[in-house]
Amino acid sequence: MQSLLGAPTRGFTPFKQHKEGAQMRILPTARALRLAALPSLAAASPRSLVRASAAAPAATTQTPAPAASTSTNGAAAAAAPAKNGLVKDAPSFQEAIARLQEYWASVGCAIWLPHNTEVGAGTMNPATFLRVLGPEPWAVAYPEPSIRPDDSRYGDNPNRLQRHTQFQVILKPDPGNAQELYLGSLEALGIDTKVHDVRFVEDNWESPVLGAWGLGWEVWLDGMEVTQFTYFQQAGGRALEAPAVEITYGLERILMSLQGVTNFKDIRYAPSGVTYGEMFLQNEYEMSRYNLDEADVAEQRARFDLYDKEARRLLAQRLPIPAYDHLLKLSHAFNILDARGAVGVTERAECFAKLRGLAREITGLWVERREELGHPLGLIPAPAPPSPARPAAPSGPEPRALVVEVGTEELPPDDVESAVAQLRERVPALLSRLRLSHGSLRVEGTPRRLAVVVEGLAQRQAAEEAKVRGPPAKQAFGADGKPTKALEGFCRKNGVDPASVTREADAKGVEYCWAVVKDAGRPAAEVLTDELPGLVGSLAFRKSMRWNGHGAAFSRPLRWLLALHGDTVLPFVYGGMQAGNTTRVLRNSSTPSLALPSAEAYTPALEAAGITLAGAERAEAIWEGVLAAAAQVGGFVPESTRGDLLQEVNNLVEAPTVVTGGFSADFLQLPSEVLVMVMRKHQRYFPVFASDKPGAALLPYFVTVANGPVHPPTVAAGNEAVLRARFEDAAFFYREDLRQPLEAFRPKLSGTTFQKDLGSLLDKAQRVEALVPQLAQAVAAAGGGSQAAWASPAVLDVAVRAAHLCKADLATSTVTEMTALAGTMGRHYAHKQGLPQEVAEAIFEACLPRQAGDELPRSPAGVLVSVADRLDSLVGLFAAGCGPSAATDPYGLRRAAYGMLQALVSNGVSVSLRAAVAAAAALQPIPVSAAVQAEVLTYLGGRLEQLLSEGAPAEVVRAVLAERGDDPALAARTVAELKSEWEAGEQGRLRAVMAAFSRPTRIVRGKEVPPASLGVDPALFEGEEERALHAAFVEARAKVSPDTSVPALLAAAQPLLPPIASFFERVFVMCEEPRVRANRLALLRDLAALPRGVVDLAQLPGF
Repeated sequence: MQSLLGAPTRGFTPFKQHKEGAQMRILPTARALRLAALPSLAAASPRSLVRASAAAPAATTQTPAPAASTSTNGAAAAAAPAKNGLVKDAPSFQEAIARLQEYWASVGCAIWLPHNTEVGAGTMNPATFLRVLGPEPWAVAYPEPSIRPDDSRYGDNPNRLQRHTQFQVILKPDPGNAQELYLGSLEALGIDTKVHDVRFVEDNWESPVLGAWGLGWEVWLDGMEVTQFTYFQQAGGRALEAPAVEITYGLERILMSLQGVTNFKDIRYAPSGVTYGEMFLQNEYEMSRYNLDEADVAEQRARFDLYDKEARRLLAQRLPIPAYDHLLKLSHAFNILDARGAVGVTERAECFAKLRGLAREITGLWVERREELGHPLGLIPAPAPPSPARPAAPSGPEPRALVVEVGTEELPPDDVESAVAQLRERVPALLSRLRLSHGSLRVEGTPRRLAVVVEGLAQRQAAEEAKVRGPPAKQAFGADGKPTKALEGFCRKNGVDPASVTREADAKGVEYCWAVVKDAGRPAAEVLTDELPGLVGSLAFRKSMRWNGHGAAFSRPLRWLLALHGDTVLPFVYGGMQAGNTTRVLRNSSTPSLALPSAEAYTPALEAAGITLAGAERAEAIWEGVLAAAAQVGGFVPESTRGDLLQEVNNLVEAPTVVTGGFSADFLQLPSEVLVMVMRKHQRYFPVFASDKPGAALLPYFVTVANGPVHPPTVAAGNEAVLRARFEDAAFFYREDLRQPLEAFRPKLSGTTFQKDLGSLLDKAQRVEALVPQLAQAVAAAGGGSQAAWASPAVLDVAVRAAHLCKADLATSTVTEMTALAGTMGRHYAHKQGLPQEVAEAIFEACLPRQAGDELPRSPAGVLVSVADRLDSLVGLFAAGCGPSAATDPYGLRRAAYGMLQALVSNGVSVSLRAAVAAAAALQPIPVSAAVQAEVLTYLGGRLEQLLSEGAPAEVVRAVLAERGDDPALAARTVAELKSEWEAGEQGRLRAVMAAFSRPTRIVRGKEVPPASLGVDPALFEGEEERALHAAFVEARAKVSPDTSVPALLAAAQPLLPPIASFFERVFVMCEEPRVRANRLALLRDLAALPRGVVDLAQLPGF
């Protein structure tokens, strides 16, 4: 029996070639792998680790005629597989395990066994968690039944099990072609990668409890996550000496897809026809009963303590393996307690601390014991760096194109954008510094490549002549007038003859030697070969990883480097690789590696391979294809998806093929927000609507974008199956949620920690509910009567009811699975429960804004709850010492502060921040000092300045905030007014008022001015100018109040301008008579303070 590719589905010798030739590649180890069970290929030494790219198939089947595809790159669609399931003659569950075991054994892995105690994932088997540590090589594969009590569903959910099966592979060190080996394993399962859309989509793994993390991907097969692929970086709090590749298959999910069934019960388990449900349904039901209903909480707590005690005793006996077994038992006991809802806030933190501490001690002891044993499996040899090489001489003097391509495993979409931006800034600067003239320059990126393409780059650096100063003349020549060693050294360094040196004195009269140094320039190929390693190494990413022993760090592993200037290779070295003239195209191409004759051939070669290098061109092609696909089913894709969704999809593919799929209209009974969230966020699909108007009805269609030439009906069917499973999951959770009112979920918040000193989410919700009435009173007080309605019973009743329930949906199953729907589902369930419309809407608005550019709360109740929630977070977390730093903001306080201020400003709601912060501080479970409150106010002031500076000059904003920063809405109005007056320029009245008021302000600044309690005494005036100025001031002051607008302030101040001018023209302020002098200073003091409470004119330029 053969797969559709022709590769044998049993036996696996040889396998399909994936790239870079058909030969096995052997990486010798320093010492023998002393594992009796480790299989080896006939061509490989038993003292070797195998690096295999699978060999070409022995035979091929007839390829069916291709079906039509909707492809943006014009590539023909691949052959269609069988209709029943994703592959023809899909393996049974046990056959799939056997095939994976046989495949991985054939490429050098030892076959391990499942562990003999419960583990939550294949990662927790000691064959992974312990063996990835240390310097020994390790290649292993094994199936692992994984137990997750919290996923218990009594066998009712078609896609979720408390006991599921993973297949785990560990490759240490990285063999250099792990992705290609993985793709070979898919073909071993009968999956034709020329037909299906196989993609590596960013998904990083982290377990803070166990001090472990790695970077990698979810592997998608026609939209379904079938594998986690991770480069381990740390375990047990220890950085790995040799990063290990971890490949984890989800077998139930894969087999449901391959066999075309929609429920785990229907998976064909064995060739005899027995099903998965017949084998395991009773187990699933009974263990769910145990995990959720019957497990004795007290007994589980006792077991947790016993396992902890025993693990520590075993550590004292220096027995890391049995100690680790007890750590696993400890973890499972905790998971059962958690599933029973028996773990409180404090207990959870304590349990995690115990698990983390044990993991650190066990891994440390394991590493010590392996070292004591002399590393029985040998040591991973240090990789040999490539031999240094210099570029060949160019074929001619004429300018030629330059291409530099950094080839990687799939970069995260954000990292593609970041790297391209960095290169667009640095490459022109580099070429300028190197004095290399050139024509057009472009930098582009795809998931697998970062490319710099420069037209007409000169063959040599431009010649340069510079005058260089040498040693002082008295040190450069001896008494006999001959050059000293100092001068001779200077001349040697700069390549000049001592006879050409001249003498010149500097500004201080000291005579120095000078030389004119001529630099004819080096060949471009030489200087670029020297400089390109630094360029690649300068790229910075949000998260970087190591993958081999060369020490380089990058977003994802580098797999090839291409550097060509014309037909000259620039053989620079980085990350253990040497640049050449070879690029790589699509993995399932008939020729996945291409040798290029010249840089000029680069872009045409990619185009011929179906790859669209230019990001903007690729995005436009995707967008046009998506719109056309939606139109074919009578629908529209909203323009809003052209932003972040299109950008992400654009950087997930390099050869886009648009595919349309559909789903049952029955699912439209679910909230549309749920369906759209699943399609957009989880699957990166473009939902299709009945029109392009806001609020349009959702249609039962979606558009997805595959990578490369595929068989569209097959890919559509696979994505439809994935979406159906996700929608069924959502429907299951939705039905479960509707069984009880929203109020019933609120008490469950007590099991979720907000912050250890601030309590649970329920504690936070109670504080928000208590804060809302106080905040409403503060708003009413700040409005001068115009905001009295905010504290009315009509508003308060809605706001308090909404605050009571605003966090309840966080405990619902739907929001637990899709956290971005918080607030949305609260509103929906409130509607379902029959709560008033305004209460339901305020529950939703309490979550707004959720991110930059999001909608803002609009109803008074919604604004109150939204502001109260964020204010509680800011005050409480600052008091708990969790305020943001320049580098970190784990609680999202920047976003919280900004969102709170946006809600106030956009709705024009005046409130004293000082009063609001004090009210929130009084409700915290920990002391909030005056200093902490001041810190919160300063932080809010900084965010408010940032918000208001988006539409006004920074100086204008600071001038307003200095006087009105306590009331964000009033400050925003004042900024708009001051900006308008400022933009009138030198002829405007603001500049005239500033010029007049600057004189009294400067005079009183730094002088011994009478205190404010000492008023102006008109009886001490000696001249008419004093009396006129004082009278004008008294009249102006009567027109200025704390809520005066900028135009009103200027109108009140304008009549003061002539008296001010006359006063300074004829009155000497600092006269001899002390009482008169003090009286005049008091008058100027009061005059300078007139704008106080409105604007600080001194903050404006030119004051």
